[in-house]
Amino acid sequence: MADKRDYYEVLGVSRDATPDQMKKAYRQLAKKYHPDVNKDDKDAADKFKEVAEAYEVLSDEQKRATYDRFGHDAFDPTKGGAGGFGEGMGGFSDIFDLLFGAAGGGGQRRHSGPQRGSDREVRLDIDFEEAVFGSEKDFDLQRVEKCGTCKGNGAEPGTPIKTCPQCKGSGQVRSAQSTPFGRFETVKTCSRCQGEGKIIEKPCATCKGTGKVRKKRTINVKIPAGIDTGARLRMSGEGEIGINGGPSGDLYIVIVVRPHERFHRDGYTLITETEIDFVQASLGAEIEIPLLGGMSHKLEVPAGSQPGDVITVKGKGIPHLHGQRSGDLKVYLKIKIPTKLTKRQKELLMNFYNDNDNKENKKGIIDKFKDAMG
Repeated sequence: MADKRDYYEVLGVSRDATPDQMKKAYRQLAKKYHPDVNKDDKDAADKFKEVAEAYEVLSDEQKRATYDRFGHDAFDPTKGGAGGFGEGMGGFSDIFDLLFGAAGGGGQRRHSGPQRGSDREVRLDIDFEEAVFGSEKDFDLQRVEKCGTCKGNGAEPGTPIKTCPQCKGSGQVRSAQSTPFGRFETVKTCSRCQGEGKIIEKPCATCKGTGKVRKKRTINVKIPAGIDTGARLRMSGEGEIGINGGPSGDLYIVIVVRPHERFHRDGYTLITETEIDFVQASLGAEIEIPLLGGMSHKLEVPAGSQPGDVITVKGKGIPHLHGQRSGDLKVYLKIKIPTKLTKRQKELLMNFYNDNDNKENKKGIIDKFKDAMG
């Protein structure tokens, strides 16, 4: 994994960054490299994936600690896990077992007790309005589940499950080895029963003796109002099945919000723009602007408005997650200048222009324009 960039470098944070700092950095980068926003950038999808991978590791306290200690090798299966040491004799894991786990006949059998199933993470794309107002979504998920035919024991119904003759049901076999540190007795998982302590004579035809099958399930998830790209929803127990009766892992849903053609957001602030003509900008006006969800709002445009001016509407923005209030709506003004004028319109504008240059006339510009148009 030498070609991988440092995860902290990918997110642009320091190694002592707080979880909130990493979350903020991740959300900004997820928006920046979202494939839907960068359709012409061939590298955007890879960058988006790289950012998601970095955050997936650094946002988990245990994974982050492992990464800080061993780097990318900690998650490289070809290097035997943390530290990149292999399983063969002379590797760190074997020496550690010999010195601290198996010396004197100790040690533990692998996979003998209940173990929690693996967590799963999936990406869910939602529309902008679904993120603002909240919604419920169904999506299909392929996952490993307990075999319904054999109830997870791996044997064809009605056939016996016998004690393993090699380990006598313990799931472990002992052996002695000489090492540079002396002679040690090691305890290993039984290779015949894989640590289960039992032998299945006739494997279940459905799961081939594994006790597990892969099935497609429809998952329903409730999306809270105000959610944004990069947020992770946790569904307890919806991950992979546990081992030996252990609990299932969790399912994490990473939200990606599709862009809206008219609106975008900055935190909980909703941002849009509207076009007015130069008369409305000069004299002021009350106009109706569309809002999300098919609603509308009467917007007061003050007289003398300039291109790029921003009108803030309190409480018409994005709802705060799990809160009782909403952000604001910011409306940027675009002023449309007519390209075709009638003769009468040109005369009125010329009169307005000439009057504006008359220093002796003390009427304001807007009042003059009102008089000319009236």
